[in-house]
Amino acid sequence: MRLFLFDIDGTLVSVRGAGRAAFAVALKETYGTDGAIDRYDFRGRTDLSIVHELMTAAGLDAERIRAGVDACFRAYVRELTRLIGDGSTVKLMPGVAEIVRRLDARSDAVVGLLTGNIEAGARIKLEPTRLWPLFRVGAYGGDDADRRRLPAIACARARGLGHDFTFDRVTIIGDTPLDVECARSCGAVAVAVATGQHAADELATCRPDLLFGDLSDVDGVVAHLTGVTP
Repeated sequence: MRLFLFDIDGTLVSVRGAGRAAFAVALKETYGTDGAIDRYDFRGRTDLSIVHELMTAAGLDAERIRAGVDACFRAYVRELTRLIGDGSTVKLMPGVAEIVRRLDARSDAVVGLLTGNIEAGARIKLEPTRLWPLFRVGAYGGDDADRRRLPAIACARARGLGHDFTFDRVTIIGDTPLDVECARSCGAVAVAVATGQHAADELATCRPDLLFGDLSDVDGVVAHLTGVTP
């Protein structure tokens, strides 16, 4: 039995900048500034770290930032819902829908999420794809600012479903060096896919266990993920 944990942005879908735009509105509404959001690197960051890093750099003290986080996320969810709308702006990455469905259908696999998105944001982005119900566990960017702590949270939630996974039975799939670092930090299998904003040669320098340009070769990807050489 393996636990497969997927990142969202750049790995499963692209929402074409909706997250950054929603954050800009939410931060201004909550804290009076969105800081240097236009220059901030969102790739692989958790939503909690985005708020804290942007607002700290803007000169706000830690207590004020913490006090406003819940209101900021409420405003973010409202704006993200408006921007996503009917879901037509959500673009599924090649092959991912079939891969998630095939893994979900296996008796030796549990499919979940490990994402920088807060849970409500993850749902908004994935519900238009109709994949949301297939992710049985999740660890989210509202659970901890440090992505490296999320695998333990996902495993704890899997135990709540009756599945006890050691980290060597966990596979983390993402599109950034921080996803690879997250897997390495706990001893999980690291799978990198170059469908986000990091090229394959850049991801290769992180030495993931598996590296794909994209996930369009569904048979081959599933075979590799489940440990069978095609």
